[in-house]
Amino acid sequence: MALGLTKIENLQDAVVTVMGLGRFKQGSGVGAAKWLMRHGAQIVVTDVKGEKELKSSVDLIMEWYASSRKEFPEREIYSPVFVLGKHDPDDFVNVDLVVKNPDVPKDHAYVKLAHDAGIMVESDVSLFLRFYPHPVYAVTGTRGKSTTTALLGEMLKHLHPKTVVAGNIMHSPLEDLDWMLEEPGPVPVALELSSWLLEGIDHVGRCPEIAVLTNVSVDHLDRYENFDVYFEAKMLLFKRQTPEQKAVLNYDHELVRKAGDRVRSKKYWFSKTKLPEGMEGTYIEGDGDLVLRLGGPDRVICNTKNWPSLQGEHNVENALAATLASALAGVPDEGLCGALRTFQGLEGRQQTVREVNGVTYVNDTTATSPEGVIAALKRFRNGQRKNLVIILGGKAKGFSFDEMAKLVRETCKHVVYIEGSSTEEIEKAVGPEVPSTFVSDMESAVEACQKAAAAGDVVLLSPGTASFGLFKNAYDRGGQFVEAVKNLK
Repeated sequence: MALGLTKIENLQDAVVTVMGLGRFKQGSGVGAAKWLMRHGAQIVVTDVKGEKELKSSVDLIMEWYASSRKEFPEREIYSPVFVLGKHDPDDFVNVDLVVKNPDVPKDHAYVKLAHDAGIMVESDVSLFLRFYPHPVYAVTGTRGKSTTTALLGEMLKHLHPKTVVAGNIMHSPLEDLDWMLEEPGPVPVALELSSWLLEGIDHVGRCPEIAVLTNVSVDHLDRYENFDVYFEAKMLLFKRQTPEQKAVLNYDHELVRKAGDRVRSKKYWFSKTKLPEGMEGTYIEGDGDLVLRLGGPDRVICNTKNWPSLQGEHNVENALAATLASALAGVPDEGLCGALRTFQGLEGRQQTVREVNGVTYVNDTTATSPEGVIAALKRFRNGQRKNLVIILGGKAKGFSFDEMAKLVRETCKHVVYIEGSSTEEIEKAVGPEVPSTFVSDMESAVEACQKAAAAGDVVLLSPGTASFGLFKNAYDRGGQFVEAVKNLK
């Protein structure tokens, strides 16, 4: 029988399957499992990965269960049941609710099994949107959504110091929902929403108060039939917006600009050049001034020279988007500029690790597409001199490497290819013009980079692919890179 999700109390004693545990400590699977147990659900956690692979996540949930039983002896907190290494059909038809990890495709056979049995299928974000009654602000895009969301969160803290930044793979909003509901007033929420997450919230019938689209380019074609299907998933962010809500769109991207015609909420734009007259938004003018045009005279907020952690054209776009969304939310100018000045950037996104013997080592592990690599190469290139040593390789997501390969040939003195199902394809695209080394682990990759680099060079982990295979995830890949770099002498 389907579970009524009109109030949280209905979860008490309900049997809920959590599909896809994952390996992030505060990710969708772990976050959902803890929150459901906290509210009295009897959960079954199922994942095709085995117990050994998921040990850290299982241990985390069991530790939480043990401590919560002691902390709340008056509550009925049920012990979780784990079905790992497989899925059992019974866990999708003889339950009250299924909560799936966004990594699980919407057309997965077991998801369909639940739907056919009349069982509701939710995600951690859809549950959050059902139960959090106040406005939320959300960001999607192929590139830049994590940085834009984090920067938006920093700016929103000028409205409320407890502003929550959540979504995508790293932090489930359910980790914060309970205390947020106890606050005397609304707590701002900045959500990072991937296309996978957007597919899981469409049925809720609710869209963010302010929705941001950073850009859209080819990605995830290992999951989507074609680019058009992927693009439509991104556009779900705006599908149910009302005319009173707001959309923040990238004027410099033709596809996004054209898609604006389909958005029925009030549209605002950001651009690296001056916006056309009559169009409200943010843009760059003169010697790097970020200008805000909202219901009055254009005014300068800050200069790009004052953003130490937001270098590169892609980060200018991220800053423009976050500034515009925050201004629409009511953040004062001084809060906008203050956040731009002090923002520290994010781990694994063109993150400078250290300098060794005059060589700078940069962790850009989240560059999982050719566009991400291109952005890094453009930022760290040194004129016409080939000053870059890059680590490439892994599992691709269905795109062409030709444009990326051209820039690699122009900027890189050496390529270190790390083992992966698509590494050979990348090597073929780059060609024999650039000297190269093949390795099968990150420690060897960093050692090869050190041998190839000289003072003044930049060693760049910017793989252009997903991490599946050698690493647990992109952050494990980046973490191994950072550890290997720290051990260099």
